[in-house]
Amino acid sequence: MNYDHLFSKFNNLRVLVIGDVMVDAYILGKVNRISPEAPVPVVSFEQEEKRIGGAGNVALNLVALGAQPIVCSVIGDDEQGQALSNLFTENGISSQGIIVSKDRKTTVKTRVIASKQQLLRIDSETTSPINQTEEKALLLQIQALINEGIDGIIFEDYNKGVLTENLIQQVIAFAVAANIPTTVDPKRDNFLAYKGVTLFKPNLKELKEGLNLSFDFKKEQHLFEQAVALLEEKLKNKVSFITLSEFGVFIKEGNQKHYIAAHLRNIADVSGAGDTVIAVATLSLIAGASIADIAGISNVAGGLVCEQSGVVSISKEELIKEWRRLSSN
Repeated sequence: MNYDHLFSKFNNLRVLVIGDVMVDAYILGKVNRISPEAPVPVVSFEQEEKRIGGAGNVALNLVALGAQPIVCSVIGDDEQGQALSNLFTENGISSQGIIVSKDRKTTVKTRVIASKQQLLRIDSETTSPINQTEEKALLLQIQALINEGIDGIIFEDYNKGVLTENLIQQVIAFAVAANIPTTVDPKRDNFLAYKGVTLFKPNLKELKEGLNLSFDFKKEQHLFEQAVALLEEKLKNKVSFITLSEFGVFIKEGNQKHYIAAHLRNIADVSGAGDTVIAVATLSLIAGASIADIAGISNVAGGLVCEQSGVVSISKEELIKEWRRLSSN
């Protein structure tokens, strides 16, 4: 296959990213003493950073790969929501699908870090499902964007309440009617709500939890494949793509299935790897890659991210270079 042609197809693909967006805030400083008030470190503040988090990180990955993401979510009518909107603009991400609510707060995860070590995380969030008014407004916006013309839809669930069962089913119905591929990076709460989706991408832990099963992948591979068959029976999805951590990835469509081993890496941080994998898998799917190539390219992308500290995106140039290196070997 001409991979240069495949990767060039990523350019300017319009993809809706529907799910929970958030601010990842970092308070950075140094620790030189323990507090006299309680046995806790005193952090001498140096700087604060705000970054796009949650489903927004999938959008960042899409931008880095040459695509045009449109984020669809609900944020609070607050200072942090405005900060997040500004970050989207600065990073070339359309927030045309963002609904601002006076009844919710924008999710913020604040990490206190000293000497490259996380000491504390503070979460400020509303995790209840969005109300009917918010859901209706978001669905209307999504329908309008679909009517304008898009190439794919990613559901990115962080269990913060944006992806309700009704919203999921309505959007899949819109997508099926418009012949638009849909992909999912699920969480446990709505695991089995994605009936009729194109590509479903849980990790191994999510697969077990979502189906309430227990097995040892290394020793009981037949039970793993039975779990995938059960998943497909319940969801009627076209492609099942399971990330298996140190065991690589598994992908299946109909009677075709492929296990792809993980490449040897110096793992620095696994944060954000799932966001990168779903972004690359979605663009590869839209671009017409075979299921083996969807899994292979996504596997390489996820591995590259794990070699870097923090939540990062990889550029298309990095991905192409590494894909060529590994393919030639």
